[in-house]
Amino acid sequence: MESRCRILIGDDHDHAREAMRIILEEDSRFQIVGEAKTGQEVIRLAEELMPDMILMDINMPGPSGLEATRVIKEKFPYIKIVMVTVSDDASDLFAALKQGAQGYLLKNLNPSLWLTYLRSIAADETPMPKEVARRILQEFTTPFSPSEEPGHALTPREQEILTLVAQGLTNRDIAATCSISEYTVKNHLKNIMQKLHLQNRVQLTRYALKRGFLRSRPGE
Repeated sequence: MESRCRILIGDDHDHAREAMRIILEEDSRFQIVGEAKTGQEVIRLAEELMPDMILMDINMPGPSGLEATRVIKEKFPYIKIVMVTVSDDASDLFAALKQGAQGYLLKNLNPSLWLTYLRSIAADETPMPKEVARRILQEFTTPFSPSEEPGHALTPREQEILTLVAQGLTNRDIAATCSISEYTVKNHLKNIMQKLHLQNRVQLTRYALKRGFLRSRPGE
């Protein structure tokens, strides 16, 4: 039997926590182990309950969700943290990534998208929701300059896979597109993240969008 993903919810609004509970209870793979109303309470419960994942409001009171994320990731780097917010400001996403968050969900997204995304994060395969990816892409209007591209160390195949990650494809989709196995895709991703000093697929997506990989695919 597949082990359940133990989730801690952090949000200072009662209705928001209730909404997250309702969504998560639709999937038996998720188990809610605790709830918190402040950043400090999230930190305390993270140490006490040792959850697999935390859904954290970005604007938690004392300390903020971003600061709580930084503290928790320093102590427990294995805990996956997904920031939850009403804001579609890309700067909020980048701030969350800098603190070590694995994902970012908008409260107004369809609940089915929530579950799909959280399942992917729980399985260490986290394609970014296309709604979020589009908003990030709009933030990057600076022309791409190859001379400033530190990703030049990537092989053509790695550049292709990075582009597909940024387009929101899963490992299975990438394997089918490139006619390689999922195992090979995972190894390529490990190499790419090591070369670029990145930690997860969300950070890879941010990097690829910023560096222009969606504007110029290898071999085109």
